[in-house]
Amino acid sequence: MEKHCTNSQVKGVSTGTTILAATFNGGVVICSDSRASIGGEYVSSKTINKVIQVHDRIFCCMAGSLADAQAVIKAAKYNLSFHSVQMENPPLVIAAASVLKELCYHNKDELQAGFITAGWDKKKGPQVYVVSLGGMLVPQLVTIGGSGSTYIYGYVDAKYKPNMSREECLQFATNALALAMGRDNVSGGVAHLVVVTETGVEHVVVPGNKLPKFHDE
Repeated sequence: MEKHCTNSQVKGVSTGTTILAATFNGGVVICSDSRASIGGEYVSSKTINKVIQVHDRIFCCMAGSLADAQAVIKAAKYNLSFHSVQMENPPLVIAAASVLKELCYHNKDELQAGFITAGWDKKKGPQVYVVSLGGMLVPQLVTIGGSGSTYIYGYVDAKYKPNMSREECLQFATNALALAMGRDNVSGGVAHLVVVTETGVEHVVVPGNKLPKFHDE
């Protein structure tokens, strides 16, 4: 999972990624590409699933060091499972985001990973939270992250509308991923999308050759 570079530094596997989450009327879409790279130099995997289920209706996306992100998510899933048993109820989305925040903050000197947490609960409905490198927690209606996000800030600002329909939000997210994957050399593969509503969870996978095209490739 690691390689030795000519400058005597060791570079681990990075998700080198594009991640996005957006709320719509009655639910939330959280999604990512599927490419992982080593030191940004070559692709180590084309099939990484970066949209991880941490509880029934709560998911998170990861960006940064893959090893760090997986370790944090594993600890968060354990904590949330224990929390739901204690409370005898499913955890709130803010509780999941707060667990990630605490793990990131207390290990900020060792971790190189950030997260987007999204889901639905009975108290507040659909929600999106950003847990940044260092442990800052910020609620958002829509957010993007990873190396590919720098290419789509303008698109997201121009096209996102609060209270979109499910279909509009899915198309918005798919278009945003396609634009980022077309420009960012360490984002690519397929688009993993998860739709979370009161009625349940739906997984959508869009192969790379089925993504929208906005320019000649």
